[in-house]
Amino acid sequence: MKKISIHTDYITLGQFLKLADCISTGGQAKFFVVENKIEVNGQAENRRGRKLVPRDVVTVEGFGQFEVVGS
Repeated sequence: MKKISIHTDYITLGQFLKLADCISTGGQAKFFVVENKIEVNGQAENRRGRKLVPRDVVTVEGFGQFEVVGS
């Protein structure tokens, strides 16, 4: 599982996808979350504005599993 470090209290799913190298620009997030299977802590998620906090586990089909960690 890859760890993605954040330096704020939370990060949105759209910003997270960019940090995790699943997308190259933030503008792609809107379409990416609709077209790809994404789970946050085992629950299906399609809102790019979903707030992720440290210890959340994000699974992106085709890219793997990531854990959000605080700095």
